[in-house]
Amino acid sequence: MEREIGVQLFARSSRRVELTAAGAAFLPEARASVAAADRARAEAAAATGELRGTLAIGLIPTVTAVDIPDLLGTFRQAHREVSVSLRVGASDELVAAVIAGALDVAFLGLAEDAPVTGVSSRDLAHHRLVAVVGDDHLLGQRRRLRLADLGEHPFVDFPAGSPGRAQSDRAFERAGLTREVPYEVTSTDLALGLVRAGLAVALLAPQMVPEQDGVRSIPVQGGPTRVEHLAWSGFNPSPAATAFVDLVQREQ
Repeated sequence: MEREIGVQLFARSSRRVELTAAGAAFLPEARASVAAADRARAEAAAATGELRGTLAIGLIPTVTAVDIPDLLGTFRQAHREVSVSLRVGASDELVAAVIAGALDVAFLGLAEDAPVTGVSSRDLAHHRLVAVVGDDHLLGQRRRLRLADLGEHPFVDFPAGSPGRAQSDRAFERAGLTREVPYEVTSTDLALGLVRAGLAVALLAPQMVPEQDGVRSIPVQGGPTRVEHLAWSGFNPSPAATAFVDLVQREQ
């Protein structure tokens, strides 16, 4: 290849090999060419009714609108020649990856008033978050709460500035209330563990709260709403991505 294009792509010694400046400039286009060749093979196979290629899926760790393992199992049964990969991350990171072409589709969770921009999307579910407290918490016997009731207690929530936390922060801001969030986590299991231990309260989608496991959920008047979305690139999606989006829409 170096002889064909007339430049040195690699600097070599007996102990190491690394890209030259020309090699570093050549690499992105080389990767794009390989990806285009893979896409061409997938498109040709799809024209005969057989899907091939890859499908890169992103999702937040708190998806509840669909059963991800069941969905992937159904897709695999129908399209065994498609290689599927899965990546967990925050909604803003996943949208950026779809726009960049690093992901084909993504499952997002955003505040009710947060638009999905730069990609095609479909709403999957709207969830009014519930308060989650330990069985022995002093709020545990209440049948309904207000945000003001919760603001007096320490919270466990997702990291500040993350899409997973935005809906709760906005609800408190709109109500003119403040809250203390000493526990910032990325795992729902850890959040529930801290609630179970009596260290904090939380606001979570009701589907995430186990029944009779040392915690209880309580409706919150004026509480935040989270919307789950399916997002994908509307610009020339691969046959595998199109088939997956269609499957999700049929399963809804």
